[in-house]
Amino acid sequence: MTKSFRTLDDIGDVRGKRVLVREDLNVPLHDGRVSDDTRLRATVPTVAELADKGAIVLVLAHFGRPKGVPSPETSLAQIVRPYETVLGRPVRYIDWEGAAAAIATMQPGDIGVLENTRFFGGEEKNDPAVVERFAAFGDLYVNDAFSAAHRAHASTEGLAHRLPSFAGRAMEAELDALEKALGKPEHPVAAVVGGAKVSTKLAVLKHLVTRVDHLIIGGGMANTFLAARGVDVGKSLCEHELTGTAEEIFDAAEQAGCTIHLPYDVVVATEFRPNPPTRTVNVHEVAADEMILDVGPAATESLGDVLKNCRTLVWNGPLGAFETPPFDTATVALARTAAALTKEGSLVSVAGGGDTVAALNQAGAGDSFTFVSTAGGAFLEWMEGRELPGVAALQR
Repeated sequence: MTKSFRTLDDIGDVRGKRVLVREDLNVPLHDGRVSDDTRLRATVPTVAELADKGAIVLVLAHFGRPKGVPSPETSLAQIVRPYETVLGRPVRYIDWEGAAAAIATMQPGDIGVLENTRFFGGEEKNDPAVVERFAAFGDLYVNDAFSAAHRAHASTEGLAHRLPSFAGRAMEAELDALEKALGKPEHPVAAVVGGAKVSTKLAVLKHLVTRVDHLIIGGGMANTFLAARGVDVGKSLCEHELTGTAEEIFDAAEQAGCTIHLPYDVVVATEFRPNPPTRTVNVHEVAADEMILDVGPAATESLGDVLKNCRTLVWNGPLGAFETPPFDTATVALARTAAALTKEGSLVSVAGGGDTVAALNQAGAGDSFTFVSTAGGAFLEWMEGRELPGVAALQR
């Protein structure tokens, strides 16, 4: 099948060519140590493949938010040693000052990390002068950072118009998974959308009701939908001012033939802390001093039955206050059901967003999903149906 974007399979002979590779090296750093190297590991297939084929690999990335003001705290020099460990090969740090001279001494197969792209104020403005400065160092451009693809920056979008451009292996895997999930999915399609507030996911919900057969709403946002249906949610987190918007989403779903699933039994407590006294009640039995903190076992089981009848699942956000036990129960149970269905081959499951990744890992289910995206903002914007500039620029 021909892809709509060019990949490393289309790049041709790269021996001796300087390849600018946009990666996401924005990892958490504590006392000089990388506490989570997931993003570094995600770059290995692309960087190693290009180096093995004899390219001079020049990695472009941002780190933190320097806003055009260089500082030691936001320098990528700190990442080079941990990156060498992950790649299992030498990596050269290249400062912007002497970049041209340093690159001129590099040999085929060498890997270098250029200093933080955001040390230039024009990077985030997609300034043509910054694009030209970056482009002068490379013959080809590879974008492997889906997590930054929703930004039209010099290093994520501008360069793709300036040099022959290709998707790296991580970008390719992400785009393939997203195409399977919402582009051309196998129906029935279910979406799980959780999180604290409806207001942060309005665009997602409005887009999804036109694309999926089943929309499962969890987390604090479910309370707003319950309130719109006349349920008294007590002290629960609820955006009462958005009940009218919730009604609009109900109407849009009905017109599109999408079934919205809300919890009908819930786990409640009078205080929000680890392991307080709780009770499981019908949603119509929530007391005035109680708050809904998780989906109840009966609703969770019936949601599992919904997934058993689906072929595709998109998941963003937990069903309850999963970071605080025991309110991770529903998320863990449904995630394990989805993982089991994926393993047996009856479900294509794609998940994304920071909280989602953490919740699936907590359930021990992440590895069994078809694809788990570590891209937060880009994944959400894709779920909203928006065009991502960094992806659009790679189209054939």
